[in-house]
Order: sequence, then structure tokens, then C-alpha cells
Amino acid sequence: MSALARRSRLRDVTPGTVLAVIALVLVSAVVLLPIAIIVFTAFKPVAEVNAFPPSLLPDTWTLDNVKEVTSELPFARLVGNSFLFAGGVTAFALVFDSLAAYALARIDFAGRKVLLIAIIATLMIPFQATLIPLYQLVADLGWVNTYAGLIAPRAADAFGIFFLRQFFLSLPRDVDAAARIDGASEFRVFRSVVLPNAVPALLTLGLFTFVNNWNDLLWPLVFTTDADMGTITSGLTLLTGPSGIVPHGVMMAGSLIAILPLVIAFLLIQRRFIENIATTGLK
Repeated sequence: MSALARRSRLRDVTPGTVLAVIALVLVSAVVLLPIAIIVFTAFKPVAEVNAFPPSLLPDTWTLDNVKEVTSELPFARLVGNSFLFAGGVTAFALVFDSLAAYALARIDFAGRKVLLIAIIATLMIPFQATLIPLYQLVADLGWVNTYAGLIAPRAADAFGIFFLRQFFLSLPRDVDAAARIDGASEFRVFRSVVLPNAVPALLTLGLFTFVNNWNDLLWPLVFTTDADMGTITSGLTLLTGPSGIVPHGVMMAGSLIAILPLVIAFLLIQRRFIENIATTGLK
């Protein structure tokens, strides 16, 4: 880059731009600080974890916390359960939510508005209010400590239905109308016309659903009583030392391993995720 071009670019930098960059750096630092604490604490020896005043960077790096968390817990089993739980819920939710959203957005039938209002109204019901009836239903079916008991009650989600419905409404109806004229069935229109255009929305909803269920603590704690059927988040609650003392270094190591799949999942679909956020609301 020539000196003239550099001077031209510097002239384009305004005080507002500088302030925006500074604000972005400060906000990013605040957001990333807890993650940095988790990462560095996971590799600290016990003496440094309990030292006062605390330090961010470890003086001595160690893998003892990682080794301890994998030896004290059936870690591979818990991670596998988390993948089955979060992945199973995500897969079923995308199927059922997209089918329901398509019907509410593209098919005219009696009672459609009433049904939509009823679905949205369920978003106002606290999750805790339905926990006991759900557990009783799962217990009556004999699904406690089973993957079916973890996944089935969450196989559809009111937020997912509403989210996809709004996206389907933004798609032009000319193409699917032409497909119907050509003799395509309603399911063929849904599968071959609407879904290919809704990939960014499906990826976004899938990411949110996977993250929410992967991080969920209460649901696995209630619906599983066997430690081997727990998830990584519920398994970390078992990490208590003598007299109930929590080994913070070991806990941070487990938390670090637990968030790695979420980071990888986001990195894999970040482009489509950002694309959907950028195009939300465009007709």
C-alpha cells in the first residue's frame, strides 16, 4: 500500500469510528473474561487455584485437573449422553418444528390463528410449572433413565415453531404456487421448495436448540437417577471433595471440555448463522 493510500485511509478514520472500536474491544474483553478464567484455572495446580490474591495466568501449567475429572467421572459416557440428548432433541425439533411452521405459514385451514396463539401462549408458561406433570408422564411410560425420556418431551418447541413460521412467511409464495400447479403434493413443496431456501434459519435454530439442551442442568437431573445416564452438565455436579468442598480446578477442567463441542459446532456453521442474522426481516 502506498503512502498516499495510507494517508487517505487515515483521513477516513473518524472519532466515532475510534470510539466504536474501543467500545467493541472493551465489551469483547468483558465477554471473554469468564472463558479466559475457565481456561487458565483448568491448568492451574491446586495451590494456585486456592491462592489469594488470585492470578489470571498460572505460574505452573499442569494437566492434573483434566486427568482427575476424567478419572472421577465416566466422562466419555457423559459426553456421549450429552451428544445423544442434545443431538436427538435438535434433530427431532427441526423436523417437527419445520412441519408445524410450514402448516401455519403456508397452508390455509380453519383455526390456524387460534392454534398459533395457543402455541405462542405456551411460551409464557414457566418450565418449572410443567416439570412435575412431565415427570409423572415419563415415569408412567417407564422412560425414566432412558434416552426416550430425555428426548421425547422436547421433540418440539413453541419458540422453534414461531421462529420458522416467521421465516417461512418471508419467502415468496410464487415458487411453491407454481409447484402446486405442476402437480406437486404439499409435502413435495415443503421438502423441495421451502426447505432448501430455509437452510440458514434451520441452522440457526439447530444451533440454539443444541446449545440450550447441551447446557441444560435441571432436565437431566430430574429425569435421570442413574449416574451413567446423566449428561456432562449434570455429571459435573458430582465433583465434590471432602466435606462438600468443590475442587474448582477440576470443575473448570470439566467445564472447559464441556464447552469445546459448542465452540466447534459454532465454528462449523458460523457463516450461515451470520448470514441468517443479516437477512432476518428481508422480504
